[in-house]
Amino acid sequence: MDIKEIQSLIKFVAKSGASEVKLETDEIKITIRTGAADSGQEPTYVQHIPMQAAPAPQPVQMQQPAAGGGGQEAAAPKAESDESSKYITIKSPIIGTFYRKPSPDKPAFVEVGDSIAKGDVLCVIEAMKLFNDIESEVSGKVVKVLVDDSSPVEFDQPLFLIDPS
Repeated sequence: MDIKEIQSLIKFVAKSGASEVKLETDEIKITIRTGAADSGQEPTYVQHIPMQAAPAPQPVQMQQPAAGGGGQEAAAPKAESDESSKYITIKSPIIGTFYRKPSPDKPAFVEVGDSIAKGDVLCVIEAMKLFNDIESEVSGKVVKVLVDDSSPVEFDQPLFLIDPS
Protein backbone atom coordinates (compact mmCIF):
# COMPACT_ATOMS: atom_id res chain seq x y z
CA MET A 1 0.00 0.00 0.00
CA ASP A 2 1.58 3.28 -1.03
CA ILE A 3 1.21 6.71 0.56
CA LYS A 4 -1.43 7.88 -1.95
CA GLU A 5 -3.67 4.92 -1.09
CA ILE A 6 -3.23 5.66 2.63
CA GLN A 7 -4.09 9.32 2.10
CA SER A 8 -7.19 8.36 0.09
CA LEU A 9 -8.24 5.99 2.86
CA ILE A 10 -7.84 8.73 5.49
CA LYS A 11 -9.94 11.15 3.42
CA PHE A 12 -12.60 8.50 2.87
CA VAL A 13 -12.82 7.71 6.60
CA ALA A 14 -13.03 11.40 7.48
CA LYS A 15 -15.91 11.92 5.02
CA SER A 16 -17.73 8.75 6.06
CA GLY A 17 -18.21 9.85 9.66
CA ALA A 18 -16.81 6.58 11.04
CA SER A 19 -15.10 6.96 14.40
CA GLU A 20 -12.49 4.23 13.83
CA VAL A 21 -11.31 2.03 10.95
CA LYS A 22 -8.70 -0.72 11.14
CA LEU A 23 -7.01 -2.23 8.06
CA GLU A 24 -4.53 -5.06 8.38
CA THR A 25 -2.56 -6.86 5.64
CA ASP A 26 0.61 -8.95 5.67
CA GLU A 27 2.70 -5.82 5.08
CA ILE A 28 0.94 -3.04 6.96
CA LYS A 29 -1.43 -2.37 9.84
CA ILE A 30 -3.38 0.91 9.84
CA THR A 31 -5.76 2.29 12.45
CA ILE A 32 -7.55 5.55 11.65
CA ARG A 33 -9.47 7.25 14.45
CA THR A 34 -11.44 10.43 14.02
CA GLY A 35 -11.62 12.65 17.09
CA ALA A 36 -14.74 14.21 18.53
CA ALA A 37 -16.23 17.03 16.46
CA ASP A 38 -15.31 19.64 19.08
CA SER A 39 -11.64 18.62 19.37
CA GLY A 40 -10.90 19.02 15.64
CA GLN A 41 -8.08 16.44 15.82
CA GLU A 42 -7.89 13.33 13.68
CA PRO A 43 -5.00 11.15 14.87
CA THR A 44 -3.74 8.56 12.41
CA TYR A 45 -1.52 5.63 13.37
CA VAL A 46 0.42 3.64 10.78
CA GLN A 47 2.46 0.65 11.86
CA HIS A 48 4.59 -1.36 9.42
CA ILE A 49 4.71 -5.06 10.15
CA PRO A 50 8.22 -6.56 9.78
CA MET A 51 8.80 -8.17 6.39
CA GLN A 52 10.10 -11.39 7.99
CA ALA A 53 6.59 -12.84 7.87
CA ALA A 54 6.43 -12.78 4.05
CA PRO A 55 9.29 -15.21 3.21
CA ALA A 56 8.00 -17.88 5.62
CA PRO A 57 5.28 -19.33 3.29
CA GLN A 58 7.76 -19.94 0.45
CA PRO A 59 9.80 -22.65 2.21
CA VAL A 60 6.57 -24.30 3.39
CA GLN A 61 5.31 -24.47 -0.20
CA MET A 62 8.60 -26.00 -1.33
CA GLN A 63 8.47 -28.64 1.40
CA GLN A 64 4.90 -29.75 0.68
CA PRO A 65 5.58 -31.44 -2.72
CA ALA A 66 8.71 -33.11 -1.29
CA ALA A 67 6.70 -34.48 1.64
CA GLY A 68 4.22 -36.16 -0.76
CA GLY A 69 6.45 -39.23 -1.01
CA GLY A 70 3.93 -41.36 -3.00
CA GLY A 71 4.93 -41.98 -6.62
CA GLN A 72 1.63 -41.09 -8.30
CA GLU A 73 0.80 -38.27 -5.87
CA ALA A 74 4.20 -36.63 -6.35
CA ALA A 75 3.98 -36.84 -10.17
CA ALA A 76 0.64 -35.02 -10.41
CA PRO A 77 1.73 -31.79 -8.64
CA LYS A 78 4.92 -31.67 -10.73
CA ALA A 79 2.97 -31.95 -13.98
CA GLU A 80 0.54 -29.29 -12.79
CA SER A 81 3.33 -26.91 -11.75
CA ASP A 82 5.18 -27.43 -15.06
CA GLU A 83 1.99 -26.66 -16.98
CA SER A 84 1.10 -23.59 -14.91
CA SER A 85 4.68 -22.29 -14.77
CA LYS A 86 4.34 -20.93 -18.31
CA TYR A 87 1.34 -18.84 -17.21
CA ILE A 88 1.39 -15.48 -15.45
CA THR A 89 -0.84 -15.18 -12.41
CA ILE A 90 -2.75 -11.93 -11.90
CA LYS A 91 -3.22 -11.44 -8.15
CA SER A 92 -5.54 -9.23 -6.14
CA PRO A 93 -3.83 -6.00 -5.02
CA ILE A 94 -6.47 -5.40 -2.31
CA ILE A 95 -8.98 -7.10 -0.04
CA GLY A 96 -12.58 -6.86 -1.20
CA THR A 97 -15.34 -8.44 -3.28
CA PHE A 98 -14.44 -9.70 -6.77
CA TYR A 99 -16.78 -8.88 -9.66
CA ARG A 100 -16.28 -10.08 -13.25
CA LYS A 101 -18.84 -7.59 -14.65
CA PRO A 102 -19.08 -3.79 -14.43
CA SER A 103 -22.75 -4.22 -13.43
CA PRO A 104 -25.18 -7.17 -13.19
CA ASP A 105 -26.76 -6.49 -16.60
CA LYS A 106 -23.45 -6.11 -18.49
CA PRO A 107 -21.20 -8.85 -19.93
CA ALA A 108 -18.05 -9.96 -18.11
CA PHE A 109 -14.89 -7.91 -18.70
CA VAL A 110 -13.01 -11.00 -19.94
CA GLU A 111 -13.81 -14.65 -20.62
CA VAL A 112 -11.53 -17.67 -20.84
CA GLY A 113 -9.88 -17.62 -24.26
CA ASP A 114 -10.04 -13.82 -24.69
CA SER A 115 -6.90 -12.02 -25.83
CA ILE A 116 -5.99 -9.09 -23.60
CA ALA A 117 -3.52 -6.23 -23.81
CA LYS A 118 -1.55 -4.59 -21.03
CA GLY A 119 -3.86 -2.13 -19.26
CA ASP A 120 -7.14 -3.90 -20.14
CA VAL A 121 -9.62 -4.09 -17.25
CA LEU A 122 -10.00 -7.71 -16.11
CA CYS A 123 -12.41 -7.24 -13.20
CA VAL A 124 -13.39 -4.88 -10.40
CA ILE A 125 -12.86 -5.32 -6.67
CA GLU A 126 -15.16 -3.52 -4.29
CA ALA A 127 -13.47 -2.35 -1.12
CA MET A 128 -15.23 -0.04 1.35
CA LYS A 129 -17.95 0.86 -1.19
CA LEU A 130 -15.31 1.85 -3.77
CA PHE A 131 -15.03 -0.10 -7.03
CA ASN A 132 -11.41 -0.55 -8.15
CA ASP A 133 -10.64 -1.56 -11.75
CA ILE A 134 -8.04 -4.32 -11.86
CA GLU A 135 -5.99 -3.94 -15.02
CA SER A 136 -3.79 -6.50 -16.73
CA GLU A 137 -0.07 -6.08 -16.21
CA VAL A 138 0.70 -8.18 -19.29
CA SER A 139 -0.62 -8.96 -22.77
CA GLY A 140 -1.74 -12.48 -23.56
CA LYS A 141 -4.67 -14.86 -23.47
CA VAL A 142 -6.93 -15.59 -20.47
CA VAL A 143 -6.44 -19.28 -19.59
CA LYS A 144 -8.43 -19.53 -16.37
CA VAL A 145 -10.53 -17.42 -14.01
CA LEU A 146 -9.62 -18.59 -10.49
CA VAL A 147 -12.34 -16.77 -8.49
CA ASP A 148 -16.13 -16.97 -8.69
CA ASP A 149 -18.10 -13.79 -9.37
CA SER A 150 -19.19 -11.86 -6.24
CA SER A 151 -16.72 -13.75 -4.04
CA PRO A 152 -14.57 -12.18 -1.32
CA VAL A 153 -10.85 -12.04 -2.14
CA GLU A 154 -7.77 -11.54 0.01
CA PHE A 155 -4.67 -9.48 -0.70
CA ASP A 156 -2.33 -11.31 -3.12
CA GLN A 157 -4.94 -14.00 -3.92
CA PRO A 158 -4.60 -15.35 -7.49
CA LEU A 159 -7.44 -14.15 -9.75
CA PHE A 160 -6.50 -15.07 -13.33
CA LEU A 161 -4.01 -17.21 -15.24
CA ILE A 162 -2.68 -15.51 -18.38
CA ASP A 163 -0.72 -17.17 -21.21
CA PRO A 164 1.74 -14.48 -22.38
CA SER A 165 2.70 -16.30 -25.61
